[in-house]
Amino acid sequence: MFTYNDTDKNLDPFLMMDYNPPRHFDGGRKSDFRGVGEHPHRGFETVTIAYQGEVAHADSYGGGGIIGTGDVQWMTAGSGIMHEEFHSEKFSKEGGMFEMVQLWVNLPKAHKMTTPKYQAIKSAEIPVVSLDDNAGTARIIAGELASTSGAASTFSPINMWDVVLNAGKNHTFAVPESHNLIVLVLDGTVQFNGEEIARRGELITFERGGADVQIEANNEAKLLILMDEPLNEPIVGYGPFVMNTEAEIDQAMRDVQSGKFGQIAH
Repeated sequence: MFTYNDTDKNLDPFLMMDYNPPRHFDGGRKSDFRGVGEHPHRGFETVTIAYQGEVAHADSYGGGGIIGTGDVQWMTAGSGIMHEEFHSEKFSKEGGMFEMVQLWVNLPKAHKMTTPKYQAIKSAEIPVVSLDDNAGTARIIAGELASTSGAASTFSPINMWDVVLNAGKNHTFAVPESHNLIVLVLDGTVQFNGEEIARRGELITFERGGADVQIEANNEAKLLILMDEPLNEPIVGYGPFVMNTEAEIDQAMRDVQSGKFGQIAH
């Protein structure tokens, strides 16, 4: 949906978003998992939200496991980590519907070389709040809504909400003037502030300095809402590394080649 090269869309501190829309996979591929083999990351966090299906993952710091429907994998690459992710053995064998979002979230300069860590957030651990006037519900993955704090710990004031709006209902979300706002429409058709309309699979960004945003659902709608204060720091990216300078990118490549990111134990 976007990358760290799209610097004109008020995305900071979000660096990249991959969206796998709902797709059915046939089973029977137990010996031929689909996914991404061992690869490095440095300087940011990866957040994977499982809407349908299962992903098995592992990293060189001992993190790993399987995330399924409703779960979230929040991995802080920090100073450097090797990572892999594939369809789980069960999903590869049995098949089913698959729908995922993966985000890359930038780390502030002061924390880019923080020790890697992993947060395995199960669906049952994510608080759900009801919106006023029976407008719908919101899962608070990170941040705060309606005095309810999210499940993830973060390095910047991220709000990350999974929202379901009921048909014909609307809700006004408070957006601090200093924050960037991004909305991915996962399903349905919605209208923003009584004007712009967006449909399933579309991404909406906003001008800087906005305030609250009213979202109305024409039919039941599912949204991923992202909000954060921009870091306003230099972004220098090269593949799986996102740092502040070219020299730091060069160092990251040398560190991978010399084995400083470790290895995944199989």
